[in-house]
Amino acid sequence: MSPDELIYLGILAASIPVGFLFRYLSPPVKQGSALLLGLSITIATCHIHTLHSLVTVIGTWIIIKSSWRHAPALSLSWTFLYLLFFRLITWFGLPQPTPFANAVQLLLTLKMVSLANEVHSFYIEKKKEVSSFAKSPVIAGIAQEPSLYDILSYSYCYVGIMTGPFFRFQTYTDWLTQPSPLSLPGWEPCLQRLKPIPVYGALFLAVNSVFPLSYVRTEEFLDQNFFYRFLYMIAIFFVFRMRFYSAWCGAEAGCISSGLGCYPEKALSKPGGGPTVNYSPDLPTEEKYDFKTIQNIDCYNTDFCVKVRHGMRYWNMTVQWWLHSYIYANAPFKAYTLRAAWTMFISAYWHGLHAGYYLSFLTIPLCIAAESAMEASVRAKLGPHGQNIFDWVHWFLKMRAYDYMCMGFVLLKASDTINYWMSIYFTVHIIAVCCIIVGMFLKGEKRERRRGNNEETTEGQKIENVKEKIGDKTD
Repeated sequence: MSPDELIYLGILAASIPVGFLFRYLSPPVKQGSALLLGLSITIATCHIHTLHSLVTVIGTWIIIKSSWRHAPALSLSWTFLYLLFFRLITWFGLPQPTPFANAVQLLLTLKMVSLANEVHSFYIEKKKEVSSFAKSPVIAGIAQEPSLYDILSYSYCYVGIMTGPFFRFQTYTDWLTQPSPLSLPGWEPCLQRLKPIPVYGALFLAVNSVFPLSYVRTEEFLDQNFFYRFLYMIAIFFVFRMRFYSAWCGAEAGCISSGLGCYPEKALSKPGGGPTVNYSPDLPTEEKYDFKTIQNIDCYNTDFCVKVRHGMRYWNMTVQWWLHSYIYANAPFKAYTLRAAWTMFISAYWHGLHAGYYLSFLTIPLCIAAESAMEASVRAKLGPHGQNIFDWVHWFLKMRAYDYMCMGFVLLKASDTINYWMSIYFTVHIIAVCCIIVGMFLKGEKRERRRGNNEETTEGQKIENVKEKIGDKTD
């Protein structure tokens, strides 16, 4: 493990016991302490580059104070343009930010855009209340416009400051004002989330030592046979998953220990978004709680769901909610595939400027189009047994698609990514295109058959009509 990874691990490990201590604090003390701790971590790891996050926060605050009506669009433009400056900063003769500063900036971008949307929703609902003389039934909305101190506290809250998960400002304020934090579940769900980490960590270290990523970039690797090169991407994606499974399970445990994102089950919370129905914040003794709001990974479903589109739902779940709510929902297209492509493009930009991100993310809509075509033209015609076999084949191809796309995500450079994909003959791209063509052919064949049946029906109807007329004349 690199020194940076050890620092990440140390911050994650320390956040878990610290979280339990925060349950004993009053709301004002909790807010100030979380800000102080988070800011200390940021300054200690980012140094002078802490100014980037501070400028982003101040800029968003100015936007909200100046024009809440246009805050969602302006905040998205501001934070994403600043990301561009942040990544091209060496062009201006300024020092390269640390990886920790990059991690803070990424999560802060999500938070600021979400905050602007929450403030916008608050004022819209407030106007509705004034015009209707009735309290709005808005679900999980903020109660007032946050002050600069509130925004800074939310931005630099120590919980998940570098590793995530993303959470809304409303989730943060709910955490501060929990009526009885010590009564909420803590140890048991925290231990449940920590249990698989040693297994994931051991598998990561073991497989990574046998299948190092650096080997893919060598001429010796390209001299290996096709099956070895193809199987190598399966190992790389396995290492990739184990690494993030460990990190995200640890990050979730840090949230759980502090009580962040703890809501009654009846609130029907979603990862990232929080409660989806109104609920009572009281604490009845028999109330059941969950931490779905801060759930960032569903390891089982990531591996064993059947479809490419479903695989995205279970991976980095809080960020997926953000992308769906603020990018996909406002995409300038109507077709699902185009909206997905737009969302994946924005996701790639958020991750960075490396070409590998774009090559990988923009392969996802192609795979989605392929699976949709085959489902409509093949699976729909099969019986239960045939559909079961189809699903197993579909799952196998879905995993290979993610293996394939992961290579672009980790190799980063366009040349390295294309060289690897070329070494396995662009297998996934070719399979996806073939599936689309087959689906279109079968769909066209079905349309022709239906047209023929309609023509036969029309001719038969004409004959019947003639017979009826002849019969009428005879009568």
